[in-house]
Amino acid sequence: MKITEHISNAKDTLISFEILPPLKGKSINSIYDHLDPLMEFKPSWINVTYHRSETAFKKKADGNFEKVEVRKRPGTVGICAAIMNYYKIDAVPHIICGGFSKRETEDALIDLNFLGIDNVLVLRGDADKNSASFEPEPDGNPYAIDLLKQVVNLNSGIYLDDDIRDGGKTKFCIGVAGYPEKHFESPNQQIDMQRLKEKVCNGAEFIMTQMFFDNQKFFDFVKKCRDNDINIPIIPGLKPITSRKQLSVLPRIFHVDIPAELSEEIMRCKTDEDSEKVGTEWLVQQSRELKKFGVPVLHYYTLGKPRVIQNVMKKLV
Repeated sequence: MKITEHISNAKDTLISFEILPPLKGKSINSIYDHLDPLMEFKPSWINVTYHRSETAFKKKADGNFEKVEVRKRPGTVGICAAIMNYYKIDAVPHIICGGFSKRETEDALIDLNFLGIDNVLVLRGDADKNSASFEPEPDGNPYAIDLLKQVVNLNSGIYLDDDIRDGGKTKFCIGVAGYPEKHFESPNQQIDMQRLKEKVCNGAEFIMTQMFFDNQKFFDFVKKCRDNDINIPIIPGLKPITSRKQLSVLPRIFHVDIPAELSEEIMRCKTDEDSEKVGTEWLVQQSRELKKFGVPVLHYYTLGKPRVIQNVMKKLV
């Protein structure tokens, strides 16, 4: 079922979760062990992130170094299929520009369509860890909107090969990212909003936001969207803080602010266990306020912390 159908059919706020593929070498059971404690809360779907390959240099027997591409977290497509088969719920794969040519992207989308996957979240993705800025593959999509257009074309039966006539049409419901605190590469929020509207005008059907810890920033973001005639569903992305270390890690990696009240409470904690309790309670209060605001979905980034999300959910029920 499409995300938009889930939302239009809902009688209350929906729940969804996001997971990372396991590190290479781990089995699918690591996914089931992660999700099993969360299934009692009846999520409408599970997002599965996609990770680009990384460039590494391996020393050869002759002492020289060989450049190799390493994908540490493969398996997004297979994990989506496994989740749908095992739990009988929808899976939403992330599709990224980084590390993929347009043809590789097209083949992946064909596989997803054959598996009966109805939704994708299209993202540019991060720069290679060894690069100062994002660089697309020689025949890759440079921006998320280009990837969006490629998916829209497939939905219309338009393939990369000109000799394909009357190609089979896919039926993906397409989501895009939204940034309540703006994308860190955008010069200002006005331009960031213009880019988001361009994606909506070109076929985006729902928005999933970057994590945030100040609900007012989300409320302001929603208002800006509506003022700019962006009227598709906006789904808040939520994550708990579970340690003092995250007070510096999260702003650096995800370019988000931590409210002073929350950071001061965390700084007073003596242990990570105490920090987790503070972060859990903060997320509970965030969730309650967002639900009261009328968000269609509460989307939780589990990121290896299913027990924390489980504790949040128990307090919300």
